[in-house]
Amino acid sequence: MKILKKLLLFLLVVFVIAQFFGPEKNDGDITSVEAFFTDTNPPEDVKLILKNACLDCHSDHTRYPWYSSITPVNYWMADHIKHGKGDFNISKWNDYSDKKKDHKLEELAEEVEEGHMPLPSYTWTHSEAKLSKEQIEAVEAWVKTARIKYVFLKEPQ
Repeated sequence: MKILKKLLLFLLVVFVIAQFFGPEKNDGDITSVEAFFTDTNPPEDVKLILKNACLDCHSDHTRYPWYSSITPVNYWMADHIKHGKGDFNISKWNDYSDKKKDHKLEELAEEVEEGHMPLPSYTWTHSEAKLSKEQIEAVEAWVKTARIKYVFLKEPQ
């Protein structure tokens, strides 16, 4: 029993010390997404969907909840954000070629339609990001319209 108490005390001390360390936060400028919104021109309802369900992990600006300062949660969130931005970073929209923009929009619609995005682990704590059938259809309709521009602008093969 004495060993168990010492082990628990040791783990508590490690946990407390770990709270003083954490990954770098994704706290870039929110205006970095304006180029994407200007270029793709989503209607206001879709823009709100994107803000609530996509931007935290797919842009250079994340709205962090209170529990994001707790280690190891902060590392788990940082990993999700890193992977999300690696797949699609809305803040880097102007860096993408027209072909890549078209492909990213196509992937966005597919991921939303198939229910892969937003991640269930995200919607557990962000209920506003849980998409209804109507919201999914609105995103799909917007993507179809937005992609028309890139079909004609794609670089020659």
